[in-house]
Order: sequence, then C-alpha cells, then structure tokens
Amino acid sequence: RLSAAHLHRAWLNVPHVTQPADADITELEAFRKQQSEASVAAGGPKLTLLPFVMKACAAALKQYPEFNAALAPDGEQLILKKYCHIGFAADTPHGLVVPVVRDVWHKGIAELAAECAALAAKAREGRLKPDEMKGGCFSISSLGGIGGGYFTPIVNAPEVAILGVSKAEIKPVWDGKTFVPRLLCPLSLSYDHRVIDGAYAARFIVHLTALLADIRRLTL
Repeated sequence: RLSAAHLHRAWLNVPHVTQPADADITELEAFRKQQSEASVAAGGPKLTLLPFVMKACAAALKQYPEFNAALAPDGEQLILKKYCHIGFAADTPHGLVVPVVRDVWHKGIAELAAECAALAAKAREGRLKPDEMKGGCFSISSLGGIGGGYFTPIVNAPEVAILGVSKAEIKPVWDGKTFVPRLLCPLSLSYDHRVIDGAYAARFIVHLTALLADIRRLTL
C-alpha cells in the first residue's frame, strides 16, 4: 500500500520522459563471467550485471550532476548532491522495495556486488530497516532476470531519474562491412522533465552506454 501511494504521487506530479537506448555489453559480459567465476572460487561474491551498471551510473552521475539531484518539495529549488547513493528496485513477496547502496563512488565492483546481494536477501526476508531505503540519489530497476524489452520506470521522487534495465539479447549489428553478433542490453532512462531536458538526457545515456561498452573508461 505504501509503494502504491508513493508511485501514484510520483506519476501524477512528475512529468516523465523516457529515453530508450541499447548498450553493447558483449565485452562486459565476457569479463563479468570470468571475474565472477574467479570471485566465487576465492570465496567472494557472485558478480551480476547490477554492480557494473551501478558503477557506470555513478560515473555518469559525476559527469552529469543534474541527474544526481533532488527537487525540493516546493518545486523551486534543485538540491545538487556531493555524494552518490544508488537504490535498486527489489521485487519481494511483500511488494516492491528500493534498498539503497551508499557511497557508490568509493566502492569497487566486488564490494557493490556483496552489498547488493545482502540487501536483496534482507528485502526478500522482510528485514530491511527504514534507513536502508532512504537517501537515494538515483535508482535502477533491473528486469534482466525476467525478460521483456523497454519499459517506463517511474521516477522515485524526490530523485529526478531512474534507469530501467531489461534482458540482454544477441542481435546482428552492422560493423561497416558485415553484420556481427553483439549482446545488446535495452536501457530505459526516465527523468523529471522539470529538471532535465532531452538533450542533457541524451548526452547522459550516450555516455552511460559508452561506459558499459568499454568498462576501461571507468578508470579514466
């Protein structure tokens, strides 16, 4: 009931725009599988796609700070944040909840993976504390484990944007000479049009897809 009321308010009060894009995660997925196997073998966490997307989003938020913001209740002031807490939507038997991972700028992939797994487990068991669902700067809604294509995720106000991640599929991509199989991940970026205009959003998602296509950019 709480989630329904919050989402209804957000849908009524936030002028949503959703921008879709495909991220080529061919190399990222190969690297993820290799590193996940090594991590598990060493007693570490399984590396899913989520922490990689979270880290890429954190880098993009630093580059485009209006996404890392909150709109004040009066709708007149924009609060730019100097920290990066990212929430991820978790589907549980008790309904939709959004645990928040704090200080993403300062954490590595393995640390993010372990924290996401721990928070998701607590969410499924109904053990999340209120403080673990507060203070987010940006949210990710990942449906990759279920399937489907693009969708319109609802902005988790007072945040100003949310990224939807759908199931990646192998598709033919023209490389200038021939079609080659590439793993493409559908992304759906919803944003508050009172704060962010289309050109700024387009630059954000182009930057994000470039980071996911070559995660070496995260070191720059």
